[in-house]
Amino acid sequence: MHDTWNPWHGCRRVSEGCDNCFMMFQDASRGVDGELIRRVGDDGFRYPLAVDRTGAYKVRAGEMLRVCMTSDFFLRQADPWREEAWDIIRARPDVKFFLLTKRPHRVARCLPSDWGDGWDNVMLSVSIENQRRTDQRLPVLLDLPFTHKGAMAAPLIGPIELGRYLSDGQIEQLIVGGENYGGARPLDVDWVRSLRAQCEQADVSMTFIETGSTLIKDGRTYRMGSKRNQSVQAHRSGLSYTAQDRRPWRLRAPLGWEIPAVELHVPQFDGDCLNCGSRPICNGLYRGRCT
Repeated sequence: MHDTWNPWHGCRRVSEGCDNCFMMFQDASRGVDGELIRRVGDDGFRYPLAVDRTGAYKVRAGEMLRVCMTSDFFLRQADPWREEAWDIIRARPDVKFFLLTKRPHRVARCLPSDWGDGWDNVMLSVSIENQRRTDQRLPVLLDLPFTHKGAMAAPLIGPIELGRYLSDGQIEQLIVGGENYGGARPLDVDWVRSLRAQCEQADVSMTFIETGSTLIKDGRTYRMGSKRNQSVQAHRSGLSYTAQDRRPWRLRAPLGWEIPAVELHVPQFDGDCLNCGSRPICNGLYRGRCT
C-alpha cells in the first residue's frame, strides 16, 4: 500500500487486542513465523526517501504514511533500527507520519535527542481495544510530548468510556473498527454509538472504518462478509464524526520553508471510495486505483 511504511516486520503479542492479529494470521497462512522480527531491505526501509525518474519524491508532500502496520514502532527488538527511522522522518517534514503503538510506556526513552515538544509532522496513536487498555495507555499518551495524538479502538472488543481522556483537547482523532481474522470477536454497534456520542461531546474526530466480520446490532448478529462490505456498512451507519480542525499539521519543505497549501497532496476519491468507511483518513486513489 502506498500509504504504509513498514521499516521492520514481525511483532510480539502484548494484550487482548493482539489475540487475532491480522499480521500473525497472514504470516501463518504463508508458513512464516510472525514473531520473527526483522528489518526490511534498504528499498523498503528508505521508502519515504524514494524518488521517481524526475528526482521527485514518490511520497508527495502532504501525504500520510502509516508506520509499522505489521509491527510496532516502539518494539524493544527494533531498538537498533529506530534511530535510522527517525532520521528518515526528520528528513521529510513535509509528510505526515502516523505511529501506532501498544507500548506507550517505551516511547519516552525512544525519542530522538532533538525531539523537544514534538515534531509537527508526527502523530502518536495508541491502541485501546477495551476499557482496561484504555485506562492503561491513554494516561501515558497524555503525558508524552507529541504535537498530534490519537487513539485506535480497532479491534474494538468491548465498551469504552473515554470522555475524561478527551476533555483537555489533546486527543484529536479516534479510529474505530471491528475484527476480521482468526476467530474474530463480534463488534456491538452500541459500543460504537457510545464512542460517537463521547467524541461529538468533546469535538474529537471519530472514523468508523469497518464493522468487522461479525456485527451485533439491536440484539441481532450479522455476518458481514468481505472487508469491502464491512467498510461500506460502516460508512452507511453515519457513526463517523468530523470535528473542527483545531490542530492543523504544520508541514515544511526539507529545507525548512513553509509549503503553500496548493502544493500539498489533496486526496482524490472516485467510485467505490465514496462509500468507504476509511475515506476520512485515506490518502486517496493511487495511480487511479484504491490500494
